[in-house]
Amino acid sequence: MNASYARLPLSPIIDGLSRSTPRILLAGTHQPSLLRHLEGWPRRNGKSRALLIQFADADQSLAGFADDSFDLAVIQTPASECLESCIHELTRVARQGLITRR
Repeated sequence: MNASYARLPLSPIIDGLSRSTPRILLAGTHQPSLLRHLEGWPRRNGKSRALLIQFADADQSLAGFADDSFDLAVIQTPASECLESCIHELTRVARQGLITRR
């Protein structure tokens, strides 16, 4: 019974980052609350790291950003009529994403 199984990486996505300074996108109107979601991210070996943070307006489309432009994107909840396209763009531009409540 030699069944072949796909190998699944069990480590967090940030373990494979090659950049020394992760790029972060924060999209929304209330920047202080968006920044709170970054507290403690990412830490390796108990050490904090510098982050390159780019802010975007809540109504700004993510379509203008290239694929895998960011290591993490935090966006405020989009309108229900554009939720599907927003999630598609979020997964395209960022390796990790978080949608927050308003």
